[in-house]
Amino acid sequence: MTDAGTYPTGPTGAYPAVPYVPAYGTASLADLPESMLSSLGLPGSNVLGLEPAARVCLFLVDGLGAELLAAHADAAPFLTGQTARTISAGFPSSTPTSLATLGTGIPPGEHGMVGIHMAVPGEGRLLDCLRWTAPGLPVDPDVWQPAETVYQRLSAHGADPVYVAPAAFDGTGLTRAVYRGMRYWPADTVDERVDGVRQALADSSFVTVYYGDLDLAGHLAGWGSDRWLEQLAVVDQMAERIAGGLPPGSALYVTADHGMINVVDKVDVDNRPDLQEGVTMLGGDARARHVYTEPGAAEAVRETWSEALHGRAWVVTREEAADAGWFGRRVRKEWLGRIGDVMAVAYGGCAIVASRTEPLESALVGYHGSLTRAEQSVPLLEVRR
Repeated sequence: MTDAGTYPTGPTGAYPAVPYVPAYGTASLADLPESMLSSLGLPGSNVLGLEPAARVCLFLVDGLGAELLAAHADAAPFLTGQTARTISAGFPSSTPTSLATLGTGIPPGEHGMVGIHMAVPGEGRLLDCLRWTAPGLPVDPDVWQPAETVYQRLSAHGADPVYVAPAAFDGTGLTRAVYRGMRYWPADTVDERVDGVRQALADSSFVTVYYGDLDLAGHLAGWGSDRWLEQLAVVDQMAERIAGGLPPGSALYVTADHGMINVVDKVDVDNRPDLQEGVTMLGGDARARHVYTEPGAAEAVRETWSEALHGRAWVVTREEAADAGWFGRRVRKEWLGRIGDVMAVAYGGCAIVASRTEPLESALVGYHGSLTRAEQSVPLLEVRR
């Protein structure tokens, strides 16, 4: 696999000296949608150089990191036998952010989905983007993520894009925010999804199918565990079956929203009074924390968190994160308030948890969200018929 991103190593080689910055504009998830549109003969910049196709199927496997797949190639012989390259997910390397990136074809700084839990600016509350819940008034997904989606563009050209995924996700706020313009095809089992793709490709030139159980296995048991390997085998067989049913002239692309690491070191903010000083809300996720502070307290919080997490996390201000290109070439000014005044982005085997306010998330084994190679690198596998 070819490489993407920027990731120098530290003096010992054990930990990165700087974050692995996503390769926006050259080899990232943000570049994939327009490249696929272009391959279909529709307007779009084909940055990834995809070959023309009459129909395209995108198989999105939640949590299928490129390094994870390479480490267990024997469990996925079909996938690892295909033409492949490595691209970067984007920051944070979380599901809602990556889904929005794939759904719009623009980086997080443009679409504004910059974390799992984000501040609603000026309102003192957090939006949970996965569950699409927030205290107080509902948050309108069309307003929160207003960019035109790839599916709306496809629909405008008569492509009738289809999204094949579990029925429970149909009509949710996250689905509305990132998949506007597609025709939802509810399919819960593997067989239903494989059959759904085959049927949808008979009428549609663009079909996306989602599978999330690999990510779930990694969270609960760790990537590389027996449970995770069982799911990787399911993914491999699913990809082979989808490929076998492609109409002539079609292309199947397999990618992921992020990779994963297994955590061995947890810093619990709920048991650290020093990390609570000056902090009003804790957002993001355990590997990429948005830290929202009291007025005038940002620098003091940054210093405290930097000292407490030395050797475990990159701790920067909102402005530093934006200027470093973590969210893309620019961050729209409307979205700046969604980013923490301070960001704490864990590396190595560390997770920044909150055991009382996030008990389920704090008990996980596998995590993602950060700017490490294992979390950022995702495969782009291609099968043509």
